Parts: sequence; C-alpha cells; structure tokens
Amino acid sequence: ILTTSGVDDGSFGQACYEGILLFVEANTDTKVTDVKEDDFGRVVQAVAEIIADYDVMVMPGFQFAGAGAVANDNPEKHFILVDSYPKITDDGEEVQLDNVYAMMFKEEESGFFAGIAAALHTKTNKVAVVNGIAFPSNVNYQYGFMSGVNYSNKHYGTSAEIIELPAYSGTDVTGADVGGNYIGAFADQATGKVVGEALLAKGVDIMLVAAGDSGNGVFAAVKESPEGNYVIGCDVDQYDDGETGTRNIVLTSALKNMTPIVADQLQKIHDGTFEGQNALLGATEGGTGYVSEDGRHQLSEDALAKLAEVFELVKDGIIVPASNFNGHTPDNFPGL
Repeated sequence: ILTTSGVDDGSFGQACYEGILLFVEANTDTKVTDVKEDDFGRVVQAVAEIIADYDVMVMPGFQFAGAGAVANDNPEKHFILVDSYPKITDDGEEVQLDNVYAMMFKEEESGFFAGIAAALHTKTNKVAVVNGIAFPSNVNYQYGFMSGVNYSNKHYGTSAEIIELPAYSGTDVTGADVGGNYIGAFADQATGKVVGEALLAKGVDIMLVAAGDSGNGVFAAVKESPEGNYVIGCDVDQYDDGETGTRNIVLTSALKNMTPIVADQLQKIHDGTFEGQNALLGATEGGTGYVSEDGRHQLSEDALAKLAEVFELVKDGIIVPASNFNGHTPDNFPGL
C-alpha cells in the first residue's frame, strides 16, 4: 500500500490498510508493506519504482489516477485504486483496465447524513465542514454536508448556519472556487488545528472533518475547547480518536466502507476470480453510511430516527445530495 497520509492517519489510509490486514490474517502466505510518499507530484513515479517488488498495489487517493499508466505497462500486476479511476496519461480520459479494481464513492451521501446530524445537534446553530484538498471526493463531502444541513433546516425545523473561512476557500480540479474550509493538505496537523480553532472562535460547535491526518489537528483543537463542541469523523468509525479525559468529542462518523471492499478484492486476486472494474459505490451498494452502533456515537434517539428515514430515501434515489460534478447544488437537489 502506497499512501500520502500514512496508514495510521485514523481515516482514509488506515481504512484501506485495515482491509489489507483482514486479508493477510486470512491468508498466511501473504504479507503487506506500507510505503509513504508525501510528495503528491511523485506518487505515480513511486508506484513505477516499486511495483516490480510486489504482486498487488493498493493506492488510496485521487492523486493516484495517473498510475493507470503503470498498470497498463504491468498487466501481470494487480492494482486497487480508491477515490480515482485509472488514466493512462495525467490529462487523459479515464479508462477501465483488466488488472485494476478502482472504487469511487458517493461521499455526498455520507456528508449528507453528517450535515443532518450536525444540524439536529448544534446548540449554537453554527456548523462547518473541514476538508484537506478540494479533490472531487472532498468536495463531495462538503456539498453533501451542506445539502444535509439545508435539508434539516427545511424539513426538521432546524436553523443551522454553515460557517466558512474565506482564507481557506478551496479550488477544485477545474479551477472553480468551491468555498468551504480547506487545510490545503492531508498531512498538516498544525494547519488543521489553526482552522479548527478559527471555526471554534466563530461559534461553530459541530464540524465534519474530512482531511486525513490533517484532521487530527482539528480534533486536537476541539479537545482543547470547552465541553459541548464536537466533531463528526470521516471515512471510518473515529469514535476512539475522540476520547479526551472524561468525554468524547465524536458525535458520529460519516462512513466510506473501504475496509471490507479492499479485503474482498484482494481475496479475489488471491483466488483467481478478480475482474477489473471502475465501481461507483453508494448507500445502495453498501458503500456509504454513518455510525449508529451502540456505544460508538452520541446521536439522540430523535436524530437516529430521522437519519434512518433519510438513509432509505437516499438509498432509493429519492434524495440525491449535491456533489462536485452531479449537476446539483446544496440548495437545489432532488428530494430537498
């Protein structure tokens, strides 16, 4: 596994790594090596430099799309891409390759659930979403969160305001200004803490944190703030990361179910049943959701009931939250 934020980031990279560990535990003839490359501009080169030593490469992140060229040149190797579809050239079209399973998620759905949870629980009526870099997956979380807040305000009588810091506005892959609160990296805890503290100073008491290792800085800011401020974890169940003294700052977590899917695809490679695919996973496919397991969240019974209601509406396609490129906006989407 090659990551930019590490396999201990408490989020994205760790979720994929845990899927690998599940596979390795079940197949004792296999082993895993984790490699970290901080320089986004070098990730494809890094894949090319080390692929000869491995049978399979797991690569979490939009920045790995260009590794499709490496996969194309190494048809005997297998690749698992997360949050990107392969491209033969950096500026080329997305392609489907026989030796690549590429999964992308409808993060806007999980963000939507987080937005509703935040709107239903805020005491200050000020909420926010903090992101790493404005890659499509992160903008999906942002727009989904905003969609959820707007849905709750309209249908559940809440009055939550979404707070953004202009100095940390994001620019997406097309060059468009998407607003929000973007740290600018996935492995910058110091700036994450600065952003977290700035939002707390604006009165925000609940924030969705979708920023990889940078998000740990936001967690630190909230832990050091007065009781009553919360984060919503991202990608994986981050409840354990929220412990501080006698309290826990994690309200719930917005999920992308990468762990079992990575494990399943590795098993298929091992068993010889693997098929290359570019998959898009949402609630219907079991790819998105939120933590509702007893003891792993602090959601009210009312919020749990409302989230269960909207989950079915999202699953059935009645609600379609806004994403970076689905043509909808957070204040104008199907189901609002």
